[in-house]
Amino acid sequence: MNSEYENLREAISLLKKKRQIEKNLIKEQCHVIIESIKPMNLIKGAIKDMSSSEIKGNITDALIGIGTGYLSKMLFVGGSHNLIKKGLGALLQSGVTNVAANNSDKIKSAAGSVVEFFLNKFSKKQKVETAL
Repeated sequence: MNSEYENLREAISLLKKKRQIEKNLIKEQCHVIIESIKPMNLIKGAIKDMSSSEIKGNITDALIGIGTGYLSKMLFVGGSHNLIKKGLGALLQSGVTNVAANNSDKIKSAAGSVVEFFLNKFSKKQKVETAL
C-alpha cells in the first residue's frame, strides 16, 4: 500500500512539473505572438517581403509593361483629339502593356544590348579623341 502511495505522489509530482513546463511554453508563445502582431513588426515584415527578389522582379515587369504601353499610346495618339484615335490608342496601350509585361525578360535583354552598344560606341569615340 505504501509503494502505491509513493508511486501516486511521484506521478503527481511529475505531472505538476510537466504542467509548469507547458505553462511556461504557452507564456513564451503568447509573447512571441504578441510581438509579431504589433503594428511596427507587421510593417517591418511587409517591407522585408517586398524586398525579396521575386517581388522586385514582378514590380519591374509591371513597370516595363506599363511604360511601354503608355509610350506606344503616346506615339500612336500624340496630341490628337480624335475620339476614335484615342480609343484605339487605349486598346493599343492595353495590348502592348500585357505583351511587354509577359515578355519583360526579352525587353530587358534587348535594352541591355542597346545600352551596351551605345556605351561601347561612346567609349571608342572618346578613345579616338584622346588619341588625337
